[in-house]
Amino acid sequence: MDHLLTTATTADERRRAARIAVLPVGSFEQHGDHLPLITDTVIACVIAREIAAAHDLLLLPPITISCSHEHSAWPGTVSISARTLYAVVTDIADSAAHTGADKLLIVNGHGGNYVLGNVVQEANVDGPRMALYPSRYDWDAARREAGMEATNSEDMHGGELEVSILMHAHPELVGAGAGELDHLSEDRSLLHTLGMAGYTPHGVIGRPSLATADKGKSALEALLARSAAALELLTPGRPQAG
Repeated sequence: MDHLLTTATTADERRRAARIAVLPVGSFEQHGDHLPLITDTVIACVIAREIAAAHDLLLLPPITISCSHEHSAWPGTVSISARTLYAVVTDIADSAAHTGADKLLIVNGHGGNYVLGNVVQEANVDGPRMALYPSRYDWDAARREAGMEATNSEDMHGGELEVSILMHAHPELVGAGAGELDHLSEDRSLLHTLGMAGYTPHGVIGRPSLATADKGKSALEALLARSAAALELLTPGRPQAG
């Protein structure tokens, strides 16, 4: 598997002199029996690496454990508190700024990290300093451009989108039987109270049977293209890649 960690040296970063650091944020949580616990981390890293490479930015190592409390009914899931994630991200941003990368693009791979929105909002009170990517709108657009059949709402976990991205980027991580785990649960109004176990018997809410590597490739291409808008907000007028 390709490196999830950057292998850049100090000399590389001296040459790069990037003003923007890219921070992947994943999780360590159940993704059904067909995907690994590190699924969100791998996806965040794949997106972050593409963005950092295309725009010559400082790529940071991922945060691999985050706020996955809704998945705690399944073995292997490990979480940290929202206040801890808040503190870690703000500390990283402050430290990166001391070395010259005074803007931060957070690439979030786990939908349950709600606190990241608060981190970014607070950081931007005096002007754009952080951006959170991809947004729900970016994921929606990526699904459309990739020709995916399931929506964000119905395909929230371990389904068409996540399996497709891994089938393209790291097919060795996709286990057998993914096509037999489709499970829909549209009304999840008590998710924060009941957790995922209140809505799925095996951890999947979505349609992994629809996944293909081509869809994953197209989704990643769309996400890379749409990231330029977030980067432009952080440094208006910066040259665009390509």
